[in-house]
Amino acid sequence: MAIQRGLRLLFRLALTVLLAGLLGASLVRYAPGFGVDEQELDSRLSSASVQALRDAHADERNILSFYFHYLVRLAQGDLGRSRSLGQPVRELFRERFPYTLRSVGFGLLGGWIFGFGLALPGALRRNWAYDVISTLLSGLFLCMPAAVVALLFLYFGGAPAWAISLVTFPRIFRFSRNLILETYSQPHIVSAKARGLGWARILFWHVLKPAAPQLCALAGVSVSLAVGASIPIEVVCDSPGLGQLAWQAALGRDLPLLVNITLLIAVVTLFANSISEFFGRTLSPRSA
Repeated sequence: MAIQRGLRLLFRLALTVLLAGLLGASLVRYAPGFGVDEQELDSRLSSASVQALRDAHADERNILSFYFHYLVRLAQGDLGRSRSLGQPVRELFRERFPYTLRSVGFGLLGGWIFGFGLALPGALRRNWAYDVISTLLSGLFLCMPAAVVALLFLYFGGAPAWAISLVTFPRIFRFSRNLILETYSQPHIVSAKARGLGWARILFWHVLKPAAPQLCALAGVSVSLAVGASIPIEVVCDSPGLGQLAWQAALGRDLPLLVNITLLIAVVTLFANSISEFFGRTLSPRSA
């Protein structure tokens, strides 16, 4: 049974990734201006040169045929070649992925430290002033688009990871705060306090342990939030990561590059959600 569930899970994940890549390719293919090259506006080009530029995108006009041949090359380890940058996609990923991985990793770490660290004191010791200030602070950054947060850090010379932290922390703060407050209101917490148990034992054994599955789910969602926020943040901060690469590919209507970026983001997001779901089920009280 466990093997069958694992196979079904892998099948669903693979199907989701393939559909995400096809959807991303379709959005680019049917976007306004696809197949139009700015070089065609050069009056010095002959009609044969203009036709050659148009023929360069001929294999991309049939999106199903393009995606099928792309998957065949992908199975052979060939990610294709970027049309706008003139480099193999594999080399572009090798150069830029570490920057995005570092920014997203440190951004998530900072977001959790700031968000969970802000939620925990408010749940342990209820204080109306602290609740108002923390709620207003999280609401302020919750309403601000990621690009605006990136502009602030660009002005003050901050790293993109800090901007990612401030984009993710309001969601982490609000969800974890509500979860901890709800857990603290349970009858068994009142009984534990009445028996004289210390706050540390109550927190770690009776609050955080039952809330672990929900916190794991939040961790998976926060990865998706951080990856999504990294694209506009890296563009605004001019960070040489995948976000800036995605922006350049979108401007150049670079279908091979955009399909690879879409698949990579889908794989990272699904992997993070699957890992968080696995740990959530492992830590669930029902599985104990």
